[in-house]
Parts: sequence; C-alpha cells; structure tokens
Amino acid sequence: MLRVAVPNKGALSESAVTMLKEAGYRQRRDSRELVLVDPEHQIEFFYLRPRDIAVYVGGGTLDVGITGRDLLLDSGADAEEDLALDFARSTFRFAGPAGEFESIGQLQGRRVATSYDGLLRDYLSGRGVEADVVRLDGAVESSIRLGVADAIADVVETGNTLRAAGLQVFGDPIMTSEALLIRSRRAAEEPEGLAVLRRRLQGVLVARRYVMMDYDVAEELVEAATQITPGMEGPTISPLGRGNAWAVRAMVPKADTNKVMDALYEVGARAILVSPIQAARI
Repeated sequence: MLRVAVPNKGALSESAVTMLKEAGYRQRRDSRELVLVDPEHQIEFFYLRPRDIAVYVGGGTLDVGITGRDLLLDSGADAEEDLALDFARSTFRFAGPAGEFESIGQLQGRRVATSYDGLLRDYLSGRGVEADVVRLDGAVESSIRLGVADAIADVVETGNTLRAAGLQVFGDPIMTSEALLIRSRRAAEEPEGLAVLRRRLQGVLVARRYVMMDYDVAEELVEAATQITPGMEGPTISPLGRGNAWAVRAMVPKADTNKVMDALYEVGARAILVSPIQAARI
C-alpha cells in the first residue's frame, strides 16, 4: 500500500482531508484515529503533526505526505516537493516594533525569535547577517514584549495578529508557502500508487479552478466567440438542430466566469450556462 502522511490538526489538516475526500479517498471520522486504511484504493493514511511529516517522508518511513513548504524547508529532511496543492498560502516575514526596523541588516547582533529556526538560520547566513536565533514553539508575537527577542520571523497570513501585538513587517519576504505533496529523495523509484494519487489531486485542482461553460452562437460568430473561450485543448463545437446555430462547450477559469459571460454576450452568444466540474483528469 502507498503510505501517506496527513496533518493531524490545524488549518493544514482540515484542507488536506477535504482535498483527499474530493479525490475519492476515505478519511477518518474520529480525530483520535491515527491510521486509516483504504483497501479499495490500496492506500494507508497516517495522521501526524504537520512539523513531523517531512521527517517521516524524508527518512523513507512513509512514501509521501502533505505539509507546508515552510515546514519542509525548516525540517532539513531529505524530502522534496512533488505537487503544489494551492491551499494554506502564507508568507514568512520579519516583524518588529513599529518604526524600529527597516531592513534585515539592522538585525546584526540582535535577537530574532521564530518557530522556524532552521529556515531562518539558513536565510540569515546566506545574507551575511549574524543574529541570535531564539527558537520558540508558539506565541512568537509575545516574545518581544516579554524581552526574549528584539524582532521575530513568522508566518503571516492576514497580519492582524502582528498588528494587534504592535508589530509591523519589514524587509523582503523570506519565502512564500503553501501546502505541498512531498516525497522522499531517497527512493530510487516512484512508489507504486503515487502516480494515481498525484493524478487525482491534480484533478481536484482543475475542478476547483475551472467551470464548464456552454452557449449557443450563430455560425458566423463562432470564431469570435471561441477566441474568448479557447478551452484547455480547444472548445467542443456541435451543430444545433435548427438554422445555422452552433453549440459550444469549453472549460473556463472560475475566477473569470462573469467576465467571460459578458464578453460572449457582447459578440452575440446566447443561452450561456455555467456548470461546476466535480472531477477531472487532464
């Protein structure tokens, strides 16, 4: 069986479980379950701390796992990105008391608190900045007020938590992160079953990003209309049972749905309908 590590709690966990369900896999119903076997698909899921997943995968104990890019790089594990999953997006940034810092050069000789000490040390070393990295497991924003650090480096999503603590970001982002499917660098061959898992997850990504658009258009307007809806590999065009009208079907980016519908109407398309895509294989 393909052995897959899944985050056991937090935002990563909820979104990962949802995506795996959409991909057709069984998932646990009780948060106390540590292992779930899906014999129909020859796959076994292990629910682990997000921070530990890269270690298990990199060491070859498990075949693949879902974790954040920030956690993967911070772990130093012998694992690599296999597929970006387009959720849990965040930015890893420096922050300090409002008005005190403008660039990372000002961190020279100062104390910087973080939960990602490996990642931070590599970043500072690569830029010639010598700072005292203070590792904390949580509540990094409070470290300055408590006198533990002069600045922090932390994952920022909205910035509301930092502002509430009287902090502001400075310098360039250290990195951007999102959820990934990761695999071990040690495996000589791709684990059996990984290709199917990857294809299913890619299908979920396509289904989330696109909708199916159908419309009717006169024959002389087909070229203009299909330039608006080229589809992924070209639109499907079929004759209607009346006159010189044609029916067109194409995949359209979900974010552009209303803009595309307006453009089609302007060139003369009618009966424009949009349907969600439940699953896909591209």
